[in-house]
Amino acid sequence: MTRPNILFILSDQHNAKVMGCKGHPDVQTPSLDRMATEGVRFDNTIAQNPICTPSRVSWLSGQYCLNHGYYGLKGPNPRGLPTVLGHFRSSGYRTAAIGKIHCPANWVEDDSDLFLETGNTSIGGRSAEYADYLDKRNLTELEDHGSLNEFGERGRQAVDGRPSMVSYADGQEGWAARKAREFMGACAKDKVPFFVHVSLPKPHQCYTPAKEFWDLYPEERLTLPPNADYEMAGKAPHLKKQAEMWRNRPWQLFEPKTFEAGRLRKLRGYLGNVSHVDHAVGELLDWLDANGLGNDTIVVYSSDHGDYACEHGIMEKAPGICSDAITRIPMIWRWPGQFKSGHVVEEIVESVDMANTLCALAGLEAMETADGQDISPLLQGSQREVRTIGVTECTWSKSVRKGKHRLVYYPRQMFADEYPEGFGELYNLEADPWEMHNLFFTPDYAGVKNEMQQALTDWLITARRPKTTQPAIKRVTPQRSLDYSHAVNADGKINPDLIKQLGKKNYT
Repeated sequence: MTRPNILFILSDQHNAKVMGCKGHPDVQTPSLDRMATEGVRFDNTIAQNPICTPSRVSWLSGQYCLNHGYYGLKGPNPRGLPTVLGHFRSSGYRTAAIGKIHCPANWVEDDSDLFLETGNTSIGGRSAEYADYLDKRNLTELEDHGSLNEFGERGRQAVDGRPSMVSYADGQEGWAARKAREFMGACAKDKVPFFVHVSLPKPHQCYTPAKEFWDLYPEERLTLPPNADYEMAGKAPHLKKQAEMWRNRPWQLFEPKTFEAGRLRKLRGYLGNVSHVDHAVGELLDWLDANGLGNDTIVVYSSDHGDYACEHGIMEKAPGICSDAITRIPMIWRWPGQFKSGHVVEEIVESVDMANTLCALAGLEAMETADGQDISPLLQGSQREVRTIGVTECTWSKSVRKGKHRLVYYPRQMFADEYPEGFGELYNLEADPWEMHNLFFTPDYAGVKNEMQQALTDWLITARRPKTTQPAIKRVTPQRSLDYSHAVNADGKINPDLIKQLGKKNYT
């Protein structure tokens, strides 16, 4: 078998509704639309966490947050936890991670033949190569992904929008796409299969697309989402407080400094950022096809989490666990001649599913440390259910998607003052796709609520990776070693699938 190349493109903060192929009224995404036409679009992909680093650790390890333990930004090296890059590298692939990597210290770096960080999100910050590139062009102070420097401290991670002071080619997306093409070209010349992870910082703020993408979206022509302005009765207390803050806090940097004008500039910048990312995706797809590698390369596009994109009156992504806008993400796969072109998958999948699916497609042994499923049958057009629920985690709260419903579970202590008897969220996404009607306290939905809470409880138990079990699992394989009479994986834990196989479960 000739092993396929892998190109995994991850953007930051892409709302799953904001693509042309999803029927968004304004956004222009010709490259992603083309990719969906030529490949397979997953419409119900659930992110494992609503912020960057935990989600990225789940993507690259295939593990749930409750197993890898990362719920915050950055963190120490997860000793022994394999990455999908390292797994492919050990099988003869040449690997690269380029762009906004935003993972724990020296984790992805150690499994990459080429590691180029374009931002300041990895240990050591921006790579010397991109820093030198900007410096030689006098662009260091103008580069505006992380802040609008002309406003000083007020411009840090601003949500107001304007066109970038840096061209697409010189910005992080253009540079990362160019470096990825160079790396893939060198691998092709050496006849070595590659696994390239390109991580594009946008559409995350700052909302500063290159001017040609900003110009696509005059504010007077923009369409606000249906849930931009409504009563918000029954919504989570912290979501309501955030919405009130955005309406009343003077966060705007440009004139006019009203909430209504500011959110339109944010939306304009966000849509421009999506088109900016779309252009980078198109450059990569075009290069693969022009160089005869399109049919030999599996391309995956997705995002680490979503964005409110002005839904619920929220300008940023917090509190993310509250909304389908954050927990559901776009995901498109392309492999010409191998996948069912134009197929749309409605079944629930999760970001942890990518790692072992790629292993199956490339003929590699599955990663025993990964929690995800092999969803490759869905890429061939199968409509069978791979999993019954999709879970997004915060440390104290969990979002569960099951069928057409989404439940958010909060411990009673979280909103003890506002709801001493407990609070939760439940939505029927088929009838209420914009999540304006919380059904958690509706008597007719008590059965659905109990069913989903039970599903979450079962998941919390059966998905957990313990360090030991009784009885002990002793069988050693190339991915398991014997550690004090227990066979464990590289992360020092036991795959939950092995627990199911235990004959006696007296203490399991």
